[in-house]
Amino acid sequence: MAYLPEVYKGFKKHFPEISESYAKLAVSCNDGGPLNEKTREMVKLGIAIGLSSEGAIKSHTRRALAAGAKAEDIRHAVLLALTTAGFPTMIAAMKWIDEVLDKQ
Repeated sequence: MAYLPEVYKGFKKHFPEISESYAKLAVSCNDGGPLNEKTREMVKLGIAIGLSSEGAIKSHTRRALAAGAKAEDIRHAVLLALTTAGFPTMIAAMKWIDEVLDKQ
């Protein structure tokens, strides 16, 4: 089973209808265009990096790996954030991604 953070498990427990609706929306968004799963996860990883969202960065790193991305693909995505999001954002994302990759 996929890793789920405790906060997300709590959200699902306390708000099951909203959680189910959110999951359906995610499926609709994923099915709404031509991008394959790996590409979608890399795009979502880039968005998470831009937001400096540790949880989302770790989640989409795990999901990208599961979809076939290699560690070097993910590190390249982080490196691309340097000139767009800035050094502090990029280096924080690299730390969080390395934490996930180190567990692989």
